[in-house]
Amino acid sequence: MTNFSSSITYGKESIAFTVLYVDRKTLEIAVHPDAQVIVKAPKGTNPKAIQCRMVRRARWIIKQINYFRKFEPRTPSRCYVGGETHLFLGRQYRLQIKKQKESAVKLKGAYFSVMTPDPNCTKKIKDLFEDWYKKHAYSVFARRLAICYETAKKLHVPFPEIQLRRMAKRWGSCSKARGILLNINLVKAPLYCIDYVIMHELCHLKFHTHNDRYYNLLSKYMPDWEKRKERLEKATI
Repeated sequence: MTNFSSSITYGKESIAFTVLYVDRKTLEIAVHPDAQVIVKAPKGTNPKAIQCRMVRRARWIIKQINYFRKFEPRTPSRCYVGGETHLFLGRQYRLQIKKQKESAVKLKGAYFSVMTPDPNCTKKIKDLFEDWYKKHAYSVFARRLAICYETAKKLHVPFPEIQLRRMAKRWGSCSKARGILLNINLVKAPLYCIDYVIMHELCHLKFHTHNDRYYNLLSKYMPDWEKRKERLEKATI
């Protein structure tokens, strides 16, 4: 079967969704921060069965879409010019651009200082920033994973490997084979939000789907996870 897009009607609302057929045993419905609804279904699942599941979950889907709408509009894209602000671990820092022979990015006091031989090349400044974030993201995530893993060591799951990627729709994902994949941009959020995403994925190593057993487990190891999640969604990243 091939992937497809469709929609259902719930009250006065029309819910558009995209179905992706993947190698998995259960069907998953996810609402992303941009309000896109993605259904991951086992290969061979009848489209009518997917439609029925969407109808049964329509109320929850609308609730999630309305939740994400509270945080619009999102922060506009950065232009990488002097004076604009950039985030690191939940704090804002003012950008300074300095002309120097050697390229570098330094965080000092209330400022991000970018040294470059071509201060008018915003692409070069952006590339320097992205390299800096990636380097520091891995270091921060590794430390926080060690702390979260110690808290949840009774999960009895192997210590996972961390992988990094820039993702438009997700903060993280996981698999028993590949470990935990984290969004590099997550390093711009406060530490307690980073811990939430890591704990979220650690619990997924035990229960892959968002069912009652999964949420009971997450609540056991992080009772305030809902507050952390809301703070993360409010972060202007």
